[in-house]
Amino acid sequence: MEQNYWQRYWTTRRSRRRFLGGAAAVGAGAAGVVLVGCGDDNNSSKTPAGGSSSTPAGGASASPGASGTASGDPYANAKKGGTYKSYLTGDPPTLHPYKNLSFLTKGFAAYVYSRLMRYDTQWGKDPALLEPTGDLAEKIEPNAEGTEWVVTLRDGVKFHDIAPVSGRAMDIDDIKYSWGLMTSDTSQNRSQVAFVDSVTYPDAKTVKFTLKTPNAAFKDVLADANIFWIVPKEAESAVDLAKTPIGTGPWQMTKYTPSSGFEFAKNPNWHVAGFPLMDKVELSIIADAAQRKAQYLAGNTDASDLVSLDLADIKKGKPNTQFSSLTPQLLSFFYFDSKPDSPWNKDPRVRQAISECIDRDALNELAFDVSKIKEQGFDITVNWNNLIPAGMKRWWLDPQSKDQGDSAKFFKYDVKDAKSLLSAAGVSGFDVKFQYPAAVYGSVFDTIAQANIQYMQQIGIKANTEVQNYQSQYITQTFGGNFTGIAFGYETPFPEGGSYPIRFFTDNPLNHGHVQDAELTALAAQQQAELDPAKRKDLFNQIQQKNAEKMYYIPNQAGAGPGWVAYSPRLSGPTHLNTVPGSYGGPTEVLPFWWINS
Repeated sequence: MEQNYWQRYWTTRRSRRRFLGGAAAVGAGAAGVVLVGCGDDNNSSKTPAGGSSSTPAGGASASPGASGTASGDPYANAKKGGTYKSYLTGDPPTLHPYKNLSFLTKGFAAYVYSRLMRYDTQWGKDPALLEPTGDLAEKIEPNAEGTEWVVTLRDGVKFHDIAPVSGRAMDIDDIKYSWGLMTSDTSQNRSQVAFVDSVTYPDAKTVKFTLKTPNAAFKDVLADANIFWIVPKEAESAVDLAKTPIGTGPWQMTKYTPSSGFEFAKNPNWHVAGFPLMDKVELSIIADAAQRKAQYLAGNTDASDLVSLDLADIKKGKPNTQFSSLTPQLLSFFYFDSKPDSPWNKDPRVRQAISECIDRDALNELAFDVSKIKEQGFDITVNWNNLIPAGMKRWWLDPQSKDQGDSAKFFKYDVKDAKSLLSAAGVSGFDVKFQYPAAVYGSVFDTIAQANIQYMQQIGIKANTEVQNYQSQYITQTFGGNFTGIAFGYETPFPEGGSYPIRFFTDNPLNHGHVQDAELTALAAQQQAELDPAKRKDLFNQIQQKNAEKMYYIPNQAGAGPGWVAYSPRLSGPTHLNTVPGSYGGPTEVLPFWWINS
């Protein structure tokens, strides 16, 4: 393996769009307020990690933002104290990080728990260029082939001072217990680490991962806020984490009132010395988008997600608002039940027809107001999602490009051809149950879901719509493939592209349509093991081409356009320090390093 491969890989893998001079963790929702989607030595209080006074999580100096000084230290004038007030769009189905895949559960976990790795958010650094860095890991070292990775644990990490754990030091048994939860038969995410052959613990500070094959994204997997949280071993019998969350993260939960909200206090013993800067976080449960906007304008919250047409109202109502936007790495898609007698399983032309009946450009106008935003002077482009979301430029294949090949035709809006495909499949039209989650992903998702119903009706497919409760039905049943008919939803916004084909085409509990295609299963494994970036890109192209040929999963446009966030002018940080677009890691990787000016 080339000596400089890993550095080349980390610095070239992501791309994203920036608007209004700043970027916000829209997928993680205002730095840790989860909106959508189903991450070094501590030498001083001014050196959060890595040895540079201007880097919260990495080793390279960051450019100072508006609050920086001539010395380049953005924290030189940072104020401590105060309460950040924001929101969640609903209650997490559970507070236990391994008991549910909900984005609300994962977003909550990022307040309380730590990972072995996280992303190296830095003041002024492009979120597209973030690399995994140590969280509970002091260092991580691969062998020459990339098949063995040795993690050395950080000293002095303590759990929250809550009984029965009571502030004790984290130890190797906590890692063992957490890995057991991650890989248990009940873990729906276990497929994401199926490439790990064994984990051993040579001594009290060392964890050794032996892989079945090299994995180009291994550090990303450990940094992924969907996967591996470190919880105390006492959770096996002495404490229920669903009722009493106890971790080593930057925030300690002090209160939870279902349907009302959460309160957190900063962890004074967090292993990033001197942080968090703010004392408290308060999150209100606000499901309705109009209410979130109203609460922001009234000064009751410090942030609000927006749609593009809200911008003028917010600028008028609160002129000093900080606006941020980016295109998240977020995929919406149709998926299908696996029943052999369903029409889409008898003939792939049925799925191809459904894809062709969707007018993707019209959806972009409907959801993102592309023309109106351009008229206001903003440079906005909304691409089409493929099986890899459009925001993940590193691995995304443009379905409108010549590289998509013959399968590009199945992305084009063509009602006449769609009807011909159904006719050739022996289907003249049919009734179908169409399901999606209610009032949890925001107005863009809901608008597109409803438009999809009309598109299908154009080709004779009548949707009997079931708008499902997210917590009790969608995420626990439909998302795991236990449903009948056609479903529409968001995929988990993975920070690294390889997780998408692993989930979609391997034998795992979240292969939503129970798709069994030997060629795509093999390609999913090959991309994971391929260390050459160009060859890996070719494998991603093949995966997207071959999915489109049969449209096992039909990419849709929710998530393909920019998401907007308004931040209170009293905050410092939102336009200068953010994490990977779509990631759930904001409460750990971002929020501790923002501060309140007044």
